[in-house]
Amino acid sequence: MSSENERSADPGDGAPEQLALIRETVRKAKVPRAKPRTWRGAALAKELPVARVLVNKGVLHLDQYFDYAVPEELDADAQPGVRVRVRFGAGGRNVRGGRREGGGLIDGFLVERLAESDYTGALAALAYVVSPEPVLGPELLALSRAVADRYAGSLADVLQLAVPPRNGRAESRPSPEPLPPPPAPSAGSWERYAQGPAFLRALAEGGAPRAVWTALPGPHWPEEIARAMAATLASGRGALVVVPDGRTAGRVDAALTELLGPGRHALLTADSGPEKRYREWLAVRRGSARAVVGTRAAMFAPVADLGLVAVWDDGDSSHSDDNAPFPHVREVLELRAAHGRCAFLLGGTNCTVEAAQLVESGWALPLRADREQLRIAAPLVRTVGDGELARDGAARAARLPSLAWQTVRDGLRSGPVLVQVPRRGYAPRLACERCREPARCRHCAGPLEAPDQRDLDCAWCGRAETAWHCVACGGNRLRAQIVGARRTAEELGRAFPAVPVRTSGRDHILDSVPDVPALVVSTPGAEPVAEGGYAAALLLDGWAMVGRPDLRAGEEALRRWTAAASLVRGQPEGGTVVVVAEPTLRPVQALVRWDPVGHARRELAERAELGFPPVSRMASVTGTPEALAAFLAAAELPPEAEVLGPVPVPVTGPGRPRRPGDAPQGESWERALLRVPPGSGAALAAALKAAQAARMSRGSGEQVRIRVDPPDIG
Repeated sequence: MSSENERSADPGDGAPEQLALIRETVRKAKVPRAKPRTWRGAALAKELPVARVLVNKGVLHLDQYFDYAVPEELDADAQPGVRVRVRFGAGGRNVRGGRREGGGLIDGFLVERLAESDYTGALAALAYVVSPEPVLGPELLALSRAVADRYAGSLADVLQLAVPPRNGRAESRPSPEPLPPPPAPSAGSWERYAQGPAFLRALAEGGAPRAVWTALPGPHWPEEIARAMAATLASGRGALVVVPDGRTAGRVDAALTELLGPGRHALLTADSGPEKRYREWLAVRRGSARAVVGTRAAMFAPVADLGLVAVWDDGDSSHSDDNAPFPHVREVLELRAAHGRCAFLLGGTNCTVEAAQLVESGWALPLRADREQLRIAAPLVRTVGDGELARDGAARAARLPSLAWQTVRDGLRSGPVLVQVPRRGYAPRLACERCREPARCRHCAGPLEAPDQRDLDCAWCGRAETAWHCVACGGNRLRAQIVGARRTAEELGRAFPAVPVRTSGRDHILDSVPDVPALVVSTPGAEPVAEGGYAAALLLDGWAMVGRPDLRAGEEALRRWTAAASLVRGQPEGGTVVVVAEPTLRPVQALVRWDPVGHARRELAERAELGFPPVSRMASVTGTPEALAAFLAAAELPPEAEVLGPVPVPVTGPGRPRRPGDAPQGESWERALLRVPPGSGAALAAALKAAQAARMSRGSGEQVRIRVDPPDIG
């Protein structure tokens, strides 16, 4: 046998003895082998062996922290703020080796580490740490708790909105180093406002002013927001601005980049995609970006050393979240300004009733331009009422009055013309020509329409209607209640065959249009920006917007009109707006005078007299009649609470989209409104939350839906 063979045989001869020795060593070890599923017998962390965890269970009766044991192997990663996975729901009887076992795996956040637990039973161990990246800081946790308490919701539900889903690829990449504070910017177009330069100086000097800003119409407001953010960054603090949609965020993003250059702010919108958005969010959390521009979810952005919170166009419905507990951006930013003692800016070309109340109460100061500046920036507004429409042959034949046709013709000589239509699509909804009572089906009360301009059909059940007459006045002649954007574009295309017609609506929204003659037909909120501004604008079917059965109908109509009219050139440049609505209506008069603040003040005074929000605090409770009655009977409401209703909830028609809060098809629901005077809102929210938690813990049948400060109360 060769020497090579002898050496090769040695390892094989000793292998069984070595394996036996290894097994014996493991068998005699004092520390038991850890089992990651339960960590049975594993040694605990030597310091702070208890982890307080918020589990991701949005039910109200579990809105509390739960204690878990921290295995020694997870000691380094299990730090406050990280995502963890824990076992939940096993009960207290399944205990082995001093550890509670069983239950399903569930996500959670590690809130804090403790030396000992106030729970006397056995603790389950943390299953594992999802990521060592801390994503839940003390400030964000405190804000989320305040929002949950205000809206009678659970902390877990709020954190679902506040912390974006994890993306491993984005988390593995380091964030860039933060840039030094920029120099304080000049006032720029803020000079047009009497208190504008002083507001910027206060921000640059580290102050915390609070202002309700009524912006002048025109293209300058994104730059003005950017200058306010730059002034805050110059003081060494962070800034946060929340806007209604991605298009608006893009305008502010472009203005801020032009003013300060790239790398100083983060853009948080849903259009960015999950990876990019999480990467931007992490840059804010790590302190790399000190400024944030974003849409609704950005209201929780963890900006370090926050110095300014701002919201643009707070009346837009996009600012109200459709997920429980339904927080509103304006209210959340008010909480951040109060708790963080930072500046607050509420801006828009319109003024909501809530904004007027902030000024009326002295919580914020007004920031407005004088009438001279307003006359330069605002277009000329003209009205066409019912009397003129009745005498106008062109209006009877083609729905557009002669003044509107002339305005379009004159505007097309120098640039694009905007036409705002209250609805999209083609098929018109119909109403009585004499009294404007909506035409409804005799079988299901659905709205009648005429897709082919001849036969009447029901939009809900599809039945044909051959002998319609008005139930209010007996008339048998119909008119188009609201003609859609595509139908309007078709009519205008026939009237102006040499001019291109473009549409912008929910299915296809244009960001901008060039400064060339064109007709741009848009639904409210989808108006594209024209380079150099529109030469003119038509606001059609204004009566349909004002006549909606809603407490905010007038306020919302004025907001839509001012948003569209703000895209038109100023009166010195020939900009003209024609609104087809009754001139005596309050919102129309406010548009003609361009006085949204005065309109908001009058609305606020009327609501104070009637006890409506925002002067009072209100909550809606919706459910089946039996569940709603049981809930109201069990809830310990404040003594000053007033119950309005209950009343039936409108039934969702077949084939129609179901909005959040609507009753399921085939079910009859009721709604009650609970109203309390100012100062009792917290007590009302606490009572509703306690009653709902009690019902859920007992499993008392169907649950009811609670919404504090509902945006629509009819």
